[in-house]
Amino acid sequence: MKIIKILLCGLLLVACSSNNQNESINTEVKNNETVSETVYPIEIKHAFGTTIIESEPKNVVTIAWSNQDVPLALNIVPTGVSKANFGKTEENGLLPWTAKKFEELNVNNPNVFDDVDGLDFEAISNAQPDVILAAYSGITEEEYKLLSEIAPVVAYKEKPWQTYWRENIIENSTALGKLEEGKMLVSQLESLIAEKVQKYPNVKGKKVAFTYFNTSDLSNFFVYMSTDPRANYLIDLGMEFTDEVLALNVEGQFYAQVSAEKVDVLNSADIIVVYGDENTLKLLQDDKIVGSVPAIQRGSVVVLNNDSSLAASATPSALSIPATIDEYLKLFEEAALLVK
Repeated sequence: MKIIKILLCGLLLVACSSNNQNESINTEVKNNETVSETVYPIEIKHAFGTTIIESEPKNVVTIAWSNQDVPLALNIVPTGVSKANFGKTEENGLLPWTAKKFEELNVNNPNVFDDVDGLDFEAISNAQPDVILAAYSGITEEEYKLLSEIAPVVAYKEKPWQTYWRENIIENSTALGKLEEGKMLVSQLESLIAEKVQKYPNVKGKKVAFTYFNTSDLSNFFVYMSTDPRANYLIDLGMEFTDEVLALNVEGQFYAQVSAEKVDVLNSADIIVVYGDENTLKLLQDDKIVGSVPAIQRGSVVVLNNDSSLAASATPSALSIPATIDEYLKLFEEAALLVK
């Protein structure tokens, strides 16, 4: 769990809000659209068994990463949410798009759990949840059992931290008794993504690898596999994984650790994504081994600056996608133009 926490918390950094945060998704049901009535009880199967929700939850609590954005996108105000793990947040400890949606729903002082160093079971209980959303999380079976003593818990389907944004919306909206609205939200986000991708034609079809390099120790690096939601999001944006990335397979994990001597696993990538700052690309290029990678040599590298919102929204959510997609695609377009 330690390495997972380091990778997730240490890499997903955010600072200022995107210029595109006025982009919104309308999830209201129009007069000519019908939403089927939810029949209770609802049964949701997941990695730890089956959760039964007897009736429509009134008090919704979310923990971990991005789960809070699902009820908010459906105009449901959670009674408690987890603090953002890393990066510059709003005064309430939330990422910009989450804080903005609370404001739109006339909530100026949301209940935010300071659970960065571990779940705050007392605070969660005090929020009096009827359901706890954790479809995208890394909770252990022991934590699941403790949370289940408070309220029904929606955990991840199979593996920790390996829930794609569509699954996150569907699982969490099902628990809210809003499955049809969740499906509508997914459809609207897919349409938005398709519309935006068309504006950046050079990105389409490019081979990509999403990585993490510690520039103070380049003896090894990490590659996020296709099971990781931030890597999988790149497929939505029109890119493709290299065969070498697809071949990486570490049972149960969303990343693979690779020694620098095997850096040629990145050679076929047109574009490489990496977390860092304004010095990262040069440090990679100056390294004798890592600098031999063609994409790094020519600068076809998307650096997710640790002081930008993209470091957080690269792991997509119902609210972060419309907030930052243009900014994200512009970086890929710039990198794609360097590919010969």
